[in-house]
Amino acid sequence: MPPPLKERPSSLLEAAPPSRRKSRYALLETGDPADRRRTIGLGIVLTIGVWLLCLFLFNLLITHLDRQHTSNTGDIATPKPTFDIELQPEEFLLPKPPPPPPQNFVETNPDAPENIPDKTDNFGAHNQQAAQETPTPGGKSDRPAIEGQDEIDSTQIVDGDLRQQPIIIPPPPPPTPELKESSSVTEVTPAQREQNPLSGEQKIQGDSETGYGMNEYKLPEVLKDITPDATERTEGLPDAPLITGVPQTTQPQIDPKRPQPRITLNRQKVRPAIFKENKFGTQNIGAMAYDAKWSNYGQYLQKLIDTVQIQFEDLNEKSRFWPPTGTKVTVRFILDSEGKIAEIVEADGNGGSQATNICMSAITDRAPYGKWTDDMIAILGEKQEMTFTFYYGRP
Repeated sequence: MPPPLKERPSSLLEAAPPSRRKSRYALLETGDPADRRRTIGLGIVLTIGVWLLCLFLFNLLITHLDRQHTSNTGDIATPKPTFDIELQPEEFLLPKPPPPPPQNFVETNPDAPENIPDKTDNFGAHNQQAAQETPTPGGKSDRPAIEGQDEIDSTQIVDGDLRQQPIIIPPPPPPTPELKESSSVTEVTPAQREQNPLSGEQKIQGDSETGYGMNEYKLPEVLKDITPDATERTEGLPDAPLITGVPQTTQPQIDPKRPQPRITLNRQKVRPAIFKENKFGTQNIGAMAYDAKWSNYGQYLQKLIDTVQIQFEDLNEKSRFWPPTGTKVTVRFILDSEGKIAEIVEADGNGGSQATNICMSAITDRAPYGKWTDDMIAILGEKQEMTFTFYYGRP
């Protein structure tokens, strides 16, 4: 039987030395608080200083390495960048935008030949190229040289009258088939023509010393022997030939079933003009003409201007009102795409109310002037403001 365990004396526990950790914490806890704060602040300052020093040294190292690399590679040529250009096929290229339409309206010469200019900012009722009867050496103007005034900015180059009647010349009708087969030459005698001799008995033909009672007309040598003098009245046809033995052309008969058209002279009518002075013209020789391109708008404007001009002259003649020379009236109005006068914006002049009313009526009486074309609407929109200036007398 084992001996019984001996109990440990309680004095061992009581005699055990105190723990070192406990005594150390007790030392810290019992230290001065000011010393603790000083120690913490010093540590923070040292940490920041060391961090800044490391950053400065790192920056010096990077700069040094970069300079060394640059010096080692300075003699090596830097390759130039290259690139390739590949043109798109022609079918994929975007179409070029059309050139802008001409902006300046000019009144062209209707008698000038048709000719499209290469490049111009003018448009009108006809295609024309600048020309004049006497060329200007080295002249390259888009308008002809012309004498005029400098007060009014006019684009007219020809003068005329819109109300003149055209000269009608009937063409000679062609002969009928029956006349073509027969001979067109016949001989007639003096008896076929009506003759009315002059009254009086004495009739001297040829030279006379006194000059009284003589016939100053001498017959040509060819007709001297074959044309007798008329001494008595003879009945006959007024249009019959008088000369015997000379072949005469038979008058062709007119076929009533096939009448011939009436022919008029190729003379264009233009309105009265006020010319603007232009000393430097063109070197092209021809009828007076501008550099101008035809357009629907130009043709429309020319007809509108001509219509207003005719109405203006008619109203003045009917009213028998003609203010003094130098009277001017300006009318500003809006024309819409239907050809109607949408609004009279302003009317002003120095000829009194009657002159102003006549000028406004010249614009409004003949309206509407016709619908605009699609290309006119595309350029002008639905409305266009215009200004017409009327002059009484030429400056």
